[in-house]
Amino acid sequence: MRTYTESGGEGKTTVDIAEAVAALQKSYEQCCDILHGLDWSKWTSGTPAERATLPQLAQEHILEQDDGKARWQTHVGRLSQAFALCPVSDYAMEIREGVAFFQIVATMMRKYSASGKTASQLELAIRQLVSTAVVTTHDDVIDVFTAAGMDRPDVSILSEEFLAEVRALPHKNLAVELLRKLLSDEIKIRHRRNVVQERVFSEMLQSTMNSYHNRAISNQEIIEELINVAHKLKAAADRGEELNLTEDEVCFYDALIQNSSAEELMGDDKLKVIATELVLTVRRNVSIDWTLRENARARIRVIVKRILKRFGYPPDLQDAAVKLVLEQAETLSNEWAELR
Repeated sequence: MRTYTESGGEGKTTVDIAEAVAALQKSYEQCCDILHGLDWSKWTSGTPAERATLPQLAQEHILEQDDGKARWQTHVGRLSQAFALCPVSDYAMEIREGVAFFQIVATMMRKYSASGKTASQLELAIRQLVSTAVVTTHDDVIDVFTAAGMDRPDVSILSEEFLAEVRALPHKNLAVELLRKLLSDEIKIRHRRNVVQERVFSEMLQSTMNSYHNRAISNQEIIEELINVAHKLKAAADRGEELNLTEDEVCFYDALIQNSSAEELMGDDKLKVIATELVLTVRRNVSIDWTLRENARARIRVIVKRILKRFGYPPDLQDAAVKLVLEQAETLSNEWAELR
């Protein structure tokens, strides 16, 4: 259409529309090819309940194919672009119901894709990520949990009731994507303040998913592995109470025990004392812009080294510990400065 616009209203409008329709047809057929073997005709003729299950079935069908998810998202993206260029053409009007279905499936699959998005409140974030309603061309509302064959939970994402329901989902590929997405965001939200724990659980999740993508374990096995990650994540959230440490103190404690040799040599009690001292002293000495001023960073580095030395932290492990403690301090310092 750009050719027509730039020529002042004269140009190859008919040709451009024809090209758009041709591109639309190609993308639509490519999407249909991916869904070959799946009867999705009830999208236009079925009841609301029947339509609600179709996106789930489509996702499962797509995920079973090599690079199915990537190919689907690519083709639906091109389909949407082409449709926008000729929405009132005869062909576009003929396939508009199918286009809507393909877009809904793509949108719901993005709900289970890593987005890097975090939110301040765990429950609100998770509900927004996986409970967002999708409106169809029939003005029916399909809930993502309904499409996954699940009741919308009123309990914690990591509760045994919720995990048991995910374990029982008949469509295992979809269950894997759902768990991966929920865990990924749960890790970011729960441990966004704890450098070590965020890193540990992110690597744990990535390693588990690598085994799945390499076909080293089955769908059911990966679900059990992901549920195991969920259990560990929940246990990690309760460590502060068990250790009798505040959330900030746990962050520095985790930095100190990252090297198992230090934990073995010093023991939990002494490391907890160091963590408490680090929070009190570092918090008192940081400012909002301390990370931007090298002299301020150097002063905090000296303070941390003195504390570690005073409490007998192993000298050969101090450099690595100082680096990690400073990284943790950077994560918390803005929040500390604002609370003064």
